[in-house]
Amino acid sequence: MTDLDPFTDALDYPMYVVTAEAAGERAGCLVGFGSQCSMRPARFLVWLSKLNRTYRVAARADRLAVHLLRRDQDDLAQLFGGETGDRTDKFAHIPWHPGPGGAPVLDEAPAWFVGRVENRVDGGDHVGFLLAPEEVRRPADKGFRFLSLSDGLGIRPGHPVD
Repeated sequence: MTDLDPFTDALDYPMYVVTAEAAGERAGCLVGFGSQCSMRPARFLVWLSKLNRTYRVAARADRLAVHLLRRDQDDLAQLFGGETGDRTDKFAHIPWHPGPGGAPVLDEAPAWFVGRVENRVDGGDHVGFLLAPEEVRRPADKGFRFLSLSDGLGIRPGHPVD
């Protein structure tokens, strides 16, 4: 099997907080794999680890919310990347509101969208969720940098990685 790390180590992906709600259960996690994958119609694909509680909730959800954080929002990045919802109610610690279809939207995120789940794709240890955007909130100030993979390298995952 060929190792892709020599290629991907040169990249600095954006990081996202993805949140989901299904049957009254909320979850959210910090995600490093996601990208727009179509312009017309607009589509976004976000990948969730099968080991993550957020994946288990998202597997039953109709919609997901995808949030961008600023580089200086390490408290939110740490909460959603370094804690597991199996032990911590992440939403008890932050302001949020229900978005379209009940998807939890983080009030402090400068940019976010809620997308309807159109398809799920098994990609190995992650599952891709193909999202059709329903509501989009752009950042008011474009003069800051969003959180990237290199900014989150010190966050130890709240769930197992293997």
